[in-house]
Amino acid sequence: MKLTLKTALFSSIFLSVAIFSGCSSDSSGRVTHTQFCKNKYDKAEELFKKEKYGRVIDKAEEIMSYCAGTGYLEQTSFLLAESHFNLENWIEARGEYGSFIANFPGSPFAESAEFKKAICSFNMEFRVSRDEANTTVAMKDFERYLSNHPDTPLRDSINYYYGLLVERIAEKEFQTARLYLRMDKPQAAVIYFKEFLETYQQSKRRKEALFLTSQAYTDLDQFEAAREYLNMAKPEHKDDDKDGHKLLKKTEKKIAKAEEKFEKRMKKDSEKKRILKEEREMLN
Repeated sequence: MKLTLKTALFSSIFLSVAIFSGCSSDSSGRVTHTQFCKNKYDKAEELFKKEKYGRVIDKAEEIMSYCAGTGYLEQTSFLLAESHFNLENWIEARGEYGSFIANFPGSPFAESAEFKKAICSFNMEFRVSRDEANTTVAMKDFERYLSNHPDTPLRDSINYYYGLLVERIAEKEFQTARLYLRMDKPQAAVIYFKEFLETYQQSKRRKEALFLTSQAYTDLDQFEAAREYLNMAKPEHKDDDKDGHKLLKKTEKKIAKAEEKFEKRMKKDSEKKRILKEEREMLN
């Protein structure tokens, strides 16, 4: 084990000495350190154009290690981030773009790096059943970009991505509300659905949420509220939406039937109470 460590250490030292001795300028015509780094960068850029991004990453990391002060770190840092981006290594790419922005804030590539950093956050793993931390991070990245670049021509693209992120959160809230309804907890479902409808008024789930809120109120025997939310769902359907209109009529009948059963149950309970009252009066 000690021999292996010594060998690795010696190899590392030898490599460093070989590189820098080969890069120093002298009368024999050997390349300078700066020329060495330029050659390395040119090779990395050539590989990037050939879409050999894995090899670019190796070359770029080597340049970042040995070429400080040569003027090639800025281009290399951006090339490294771009390579991870093209390989869809979203976490690594976001980290590299973040480092680039921090180290070279005045670079002409800084704005592009900040935008792509947000795109990386958008593409990181997301599942409705899990915590929406990645979605929140992506939203903050886009908000920061717009704050730093209010006149960006990319505003429409950012609004598109941001809208998708909002819909992710909306979907999670919708699924939570529907779960309560499936668990036969209509009161909790009503609370979550009403919050969903108020907060995410443009959600693609809005129409479905209105129907389910109506269902939850029906389960609670609150038929006036059930019809109110069903009526709110009517304008959401286009005239040629045959399935939607069938569902509306079906839901109306369901509410009416549930109300009829409720009234019968109330009459029956009232009759029982009347009989019990008469029996108590007779015994007295």
